[in-house]
Amino acid sequence: MDRRLLRLGPVRRYATVLTGSALLAAVLTVTQAVSLAQLLAAAVDGRLDRVALAVGLGAVLLRGLHAGALTALTGRAAAGIKAHLRERLLDSAARRGPAWLAGRRAGELATLAGRGVDGLDGYLTGYLPQVFLAAFVPLATLGWLALTDFASAVVVALTLPLIPVFGVLVGKSTGARTQRQWAELSRLGGHFLDTVRGLATLRAFGREAAYVRRVRQNAEAYRVATMRTLRLAFLSALVLELVATVSVALVAVPVGLRLLDGRLTLAAALTVLLLAPEAYLPLRALGTKFHASQEGLAASAEIHAVLLDAPKATTEPRLPPADAGLVLQRVEVRYGDVVALREASLEVEPGDRVALIGPSGGGKSTLLSLILGFTAPTAGRVLVGGVDLAALDLDAWRARLAWMPQRPHLFAGTVADNIRLGSPSTPLDAVVAAARAAEADGFVRALPDGYDTELSVHGLSSGQRQRLAMARAWLRRDASLLLFDEPTARLDPASEAAVVASAARLAAGRTALLVAHRPALLSIATRTVTVDGRLSEAPGLGRSPRSAIEPDQAEVAV
Repeated sequence: MDRRLLRLGPVRRYATVLTGSALLAAVLTVTQAVSLAQLLAAAVDGRLDRVALAVGLGAVLLRGLHAGALTALTGRAAAGIKAHLRERLLDSAARRGPAWLAGRRAGELATLAGRGVDGLDGYLTGYLPQVFLAAFVPLATLGWLALTDFASAVVVALTLPLIPVFGVLVGKSTGARTQRQWAELSRLGGHFLDTVRGLATLRAFGREAAYVRRVRQNAEAYRVATMRTLRLAFLSALVLELVATVSVALVAVPVGLRLLDGRLTLAAALTVLLLAPEAYLPLRALGTKFHASQEGLAASAEIHAVLLDAPKATTEPRLPPADAGLVLQRVEVRYGDVVALREASLEVEPGDRVALIGPSGGGKSTLLSLILGFTAPTAGRVLVGGVDLAALDLDAWRARLAWMPQRPHLFAGTVADNIRLGSPSTPLDAVVAAARAAEADGFVRALPDGYDTELSVHGLSSGQRQRLAMARAWLRRDASLLLFDEPTARLDPASEAAVVASAARLAAGRTALLVAHRPALLSIATRTVTVDGRLSEAPGLGRSPRSAIEPDQAEVAV
């Protein structure tokens, strides 16, 4: 069994129920075999054993009801466990933030949360229940055989381990092949999603045929890996069936000979012959269901790698101080061997509006990601009111921020739902007021259904998207810190003027960090800081407080 899955609360509860179910199945299996043996023995003597008939029919009926109930239970439990895993997986990805997500291919992560979690069906509904049956039913039948015919029990005890031994030998190879199969599927999902997302670019450069061939090659590699795994699974099933059949024959032949010699009663012989196959059946079924569970277990390893590596708070998070200053103390950020920020120190006082300028790749977006809590500094600290950002409740901290990224994402849904993304209960009047403040009300009302227009079927221009993102920021009226990451990039002059005018009104009386490449946004700022791996105050705009602060001065400055 996968011990990582058993650490999950729903799986532990499920395992407890399966234990009771397997015990009941063991009792019903022995009861049915013994009662039917007594019934047949009595019939050979020309009489009807009504007690054995009633018990046998009851055991058969109860086994059927038990099998149906177990099927329903396993299906429902598997659905709940998969939902729990998806929730934890997505929560873990969300807590890591965009910086971590950018390092993983979106297609691989989507495959993991979709097909990967669904692949656990074979494990949860087939293999795991069979593990408990294989643990209890053979022991129960072996115990009753020992009471009925000790010689047959010895033969069964000696041959039973052969099935799991052969299963383990074959299973090692199957596990390795399934891992390769899962790797091919993840690669296929990643290439396919990347190709679909970049199809316009590929067509513009005439490269769509080459990428289609690459996806076809990945699909063929996945097909080959799948067929190799299935071939091994079928061969292993044949081996297990052969071992079980020979083992039953080793029990049946001596029983027949001793029955002919009169050393064994008919009832005892029938009991042995009915119970012996029941002892091997759960182990044979376990080998078959093992192969069906391997894809899910291969994905489970990756799922738990995401869950176990997720950042965990070592102490109780603190609420962020109200209207506090922001200080960066000699912060360094590395992405592998690449240093995005080095020895970065900055003091932002309440009411400062700091423009961040510099070349592309200089670390401006990384700086905002630090303040959002999406990226953890490799060295140094980010202080809010003298408190390390890592010790704060990040959800409460982000509730005090209004963030406008370079490329705002609009989700499938109405225009109103996209504007009220951070406050789903916001009434429509407030949504309209925010859109009007962002100078978005005019084009929204011109859409086919106004604020009820579905964005999944109606596209928007870059300028319109930016103004909807600005409307989201206007809804955060309690935000004390604004983070604007090049909000005017790729905009025409009219859209740029609308966004800048709205940003200026929103930033009045608030602290703001503005990433700017174009001069229009600089008019809002009271200070300018150049970001080029390091931070340096740019002269000639507004006042110039200290931008490089020694660690022992930061607490005093805030």
